[in-house]
Amino acid sequence: MSKQNKKEIVREMFDDISARYDFLNHFLSFGIDRGWRRKLVGILATHKPASVLDVATGTGDLAMAIASLNPQNITGIDISEKMLEIGRGKLAEKGLGKLITLIRADAERIPFSDNSFDAVTVAFGVRNYENLELGLLEMRRVLKPGGVMLILEFSQPTVFPMKQLYRIYSRFVIPVMGRAISGNSKAYTYLPESVAAFPSGKNFLDILLKLGLKNTEQIRLSMGIASIYIAEK
Repeated sequence: MSKQNKKEIVREMFDDISARYDFLNHFLSFGIDRGWRRKLVGILATHKPASVLDVATGTGDLAMAIASLNPQNITGIDISEKMLEIGRGKLAEKGLGKLITLIRADAERIPFSDNSFDAVTVAFGVRNYENLELGLLEMRRVLKPGGVMLILEFSQPTVFPMKQLYRIYSRFVIPVMGRAISGNSKAYTYLPESVAAFPSGKNFLDILLKLGLKNTEQIRLSMGIASIYIAEK
């Protein structure tokens, strides 16, 4: 996937799988993804944000989980309109339409002014950025001084036997099951490939530091299958 067309390919891919996205997320992770989001929300709670931007919000699962903290407002952005449409339906069902606003926007061109949010979050989205550093700089730009950035992303387990089991599961089971359920032959092949290509762990922490963020930290989840990265402006 070339840098010239990655963004459009990702948008079309998520538009195509939007109807089955939530089910596949929970099914392929055995429901563990819900616990990962709760962990992030627990960390965010200590910062007591009044305004939160959730980047690459998809169908809004993380934004809705953050609603439990009772901030003044939550804004979710995503490039896939079909994912957002499903998210808006979920907000209406839960009565969260006044608290959470979902808009179509590019993570690398966030349509808000500098220093707008107390917290910026993203779950399983940064590895999809066409330009990772540009997306992170945009997140930093709209974050208020002293604000917190929380990034939940897949990582690579390094401990036996999880390392070996995860490799088999991600390379063979996820593509087959994802293709069978979603009907998309590319999306769940792209997922493990994008995870493998992502600069996780110390490499990602180094990028955050290079971009001017501070107090960076990685919290490994489920023996390293996923990680929460914490940084402050």
